[in-house]
Amino acid sequence: QVQLVESGGGLVQPGGSLGLSCTVSGRTFSNYAMAWFRQAPGKEREFVATIAWSDLGDGTLYADSVKGRFTISRDSAKKKVFLSMNNLRPEDTAVYYCAAKAGILTAEKARYDYWGQGTQVTVSS
Repeated sequence: QVQLVESGGGLVQPGGSLGLSCTVSGRTFSNYAMAWFRQAPGKEREFVATIAWSDLGDGTLYADSVKGRFTISRDSAKKKVFLSMNNLRPEDTAVYYCAAKAGILTAEKARYDYWGQGTQVTVSS
């Protein structure tokens, strides 16, 4: 089993910045993908960003809505994944979830087997 715990959510004004982190524990794989998804009230959970976690490198993929504003990164030694969010907008308000899967990265949420409990991000003045 893989356990994921998110932290770093909060309230921020439009145009501001916020960072999220996800700590990974338990069973891990030699090659897997870590991702961030988000779910706003009344909406489906949607893909935000993903990063490959393997000896072959750390390729990334972003949703169009966050490209150029959000950055996903990882610290292998500390078993953490980060989401740096800049120029935040009210429409970024959501619960943000960390997710993990074995194998190659993908934006398809159904392919992720492990999920954190989520952390709230609210963008409001």
